[in-house]
Amino acid sequence: MLEHPDVPIKPLIKAVGICKSFQNAGNRIEILTDAAFSLESGETVAVVGASGIGKSTFLHLMGTLEQPDKGALLFLDKDVCRFDALSLARLRNESIGFVFQFHHLLPEFTALENTMMPALIQGIKKPAAREAAEQILVRVGLKERLTHRVTKLSGGEQQRVALARALVLKPRVLLADEPTGNLDRLNSDQVHELLMELNQEFDMAMVVVTHNAELASFMAKRVTILDGKIITTQ
Repeated sequence: MLEHPDVPIKPLIKAVGICKSFQNAGNRIEILTDAAFSLESGETVAVVGASGIGKSTFLHLMGTLEQPDKGALLFLDKDVCRFDALSLARLRNESIGFVFQFHHLLPEFTALENTMMPALIQGIKKPAAREAAEQILVRVGLKERLTHRVTKLSGGEQQRVALARALVLKPRVLLADEPTGNLDRLNSDQVHELLMELNQEFDMAMVVVTHNAELASFMAKRVTILDGKIITTQ
């Protein structure tokens, strides 16, 4: 197939005119005001800045976990703000991986069972879901821990399971909120390195909210929120 270099490549995610506010004790707090943001396939972005400026809210909007008050959020040129709840759930399951500061794993299940969940939700048959989960768990260094329950894993291992669960369906974008916030220096460094390797291997975009300057320095771009706008700082 011939390539057409003059044809612009559509961003993976594009936010246009996004507004988001909250009510607190009768006061209206503006988080985003006519904000814009664009994310290309495979791009890495760190969202940095002081606590309370709306970094997590921004990430939740990008992942469709929250809806903006106004504006459009385009995922491959489709305005997902117009999607119904079922369509949004399908988009998140198929195309977006989430990792949070707290791993949100199911403690009564094993590492393998937790990692299989997104595939089973999508309707993938159990043998195929198990195979996909095993492959990604091995890739994140947990080959010997597949059948261990979450409560028997260390903090670093638990976060690796959370990362494996987020990536088992090979999403187009990974959204991570303080993914190493509860880890010690050694485990943080290992997760940092792993994130960057997986970004390259899977060609997935990655947006990471972090206070960790070292992790932020690995990203191709850094942004913050200032006066309700998304501002590039690097």
